[in-house]
Amino acid sequence: MRILVIEDNRDILLNVLDYLQLQGYVVDCAQDGLGGLHLAATQDYDLIVLDVMLPGIDGIQVCARLRQDAGRDTPIIMLTARDALDDRLQGLGAGADDYLVKPFALSELLARIQAVLRRTQGSRKRVLQLADLSFDLDTLQATRAGVALKLNPIGLKLLEILLRKSPAVVRRDTLEEALWGDERPDSDALRSHIHQLRQALDKPFGQPLLHTLHGVGYRLAERADGT
Repeated sequence: MRILVIEDNRDILLNVLDYLQLQGYVVDCAQDGLGGLHLAATQDYDLIVLDVMLPGIDGIQVCARLRQDAGRDTPIIMLTARDALDDRLQGLGAGADDYLVKPFALSELLARIQAVLRRTQGSRKRVLQLADLSFDLDTLQATRAGVALKLNPIGLKLLEILLRKSPAVVRRDTLEEALWGDERPDSDALRSHIHQLRQALDKPFGQPLLHTLHGVGYRLAERADGT
């Protein structure tokens, strides 16, 4: 499972990062509101741990914009040094699922994460997103800018793999193994399927999302360099 931690206190961030990784979670980090908002809006996470007091824009704004502007229903646990009832109500009103007051024990944070995931996983839609590209893993419906993409089963599988790894590069042999296992077809097969995916995914739209790293593999990202 992937968790995003948005926290500007470096010591707290590193402690949470190390602890959650030891528990088997894949953890991404941001230390300011705008950077965290960008990651949360463009990547697919199972849960977000979000500090209230952040540089740039605060956690309340990040939460509200994720819910209202980006349409994200990713579960959010908010962290704050303030224990006033109004502060807690403000965070929950912005769309947070739970609220944890600093200082906190890492074991309590883990318990809160597990509880929130149990409550929300059954009801959440499993959707991978990048920019204006969306892929519903339950219905296998892919859209870009609201337009349905016509993809064959291999194209859908390629899209899922690349979206899950975005913006990282996925090597050719990794894709081939995922698609065909040990019975791989000739070397042009993957290139052909990538071409078909690009035709559906990028050709009708202004901004390319599928990028080739020659001799290495492919990535889905808003920019060719993955930033």
